[in-house]
Amino acid sequence: MTMSAEFRKLTGFEHFFAAARYSAGGAKRAWQEAAFRHEVLAFAVLLVIYFLLAAPLETYGIAIGLFLLTIAVEALNTAIEEIVDRISPEFSTTARHAKDLGSFAVFCLLSLNGLLLGYSLWVKYLDV
Repeated sequence: MTMSAEFRKLTGFEHFFAAARYSAGGAKRAWQEAAFRHEVLAFAVLLVIYFLLAAPLETYGIAIGLFLLTIAVEALNTAIEEIVDRISPEFSTTARHAKDLGSFAVFCLLSLNGLLLGYSLWVKYLDV
């Protein structure tokens, strides 16, 4: 397999800026998903709650890390769904499993976000 004469491997700053454009395109596509927008809204609400709880700085760091991980996995889940829909437009058990597993991965991270909130509430109101 040979490379097309039109294809040129980007390096250095050209590669960096091309990658940034691809990432911006991915963020734009992710924003079209209702679940992604809900996760961004939930994160904003969580930040307000942590502020009202006077949560320590570490909590904010963990929350930001979990948020970034959550939206990254949500983006991968969306990619899985798009590929599965493209390759297997008819019903397929394998396609359903792929989509369900992607959804489960997102659910696990949302659960971790909930556990952090629960821990923060515990420390604030129930820790003696």
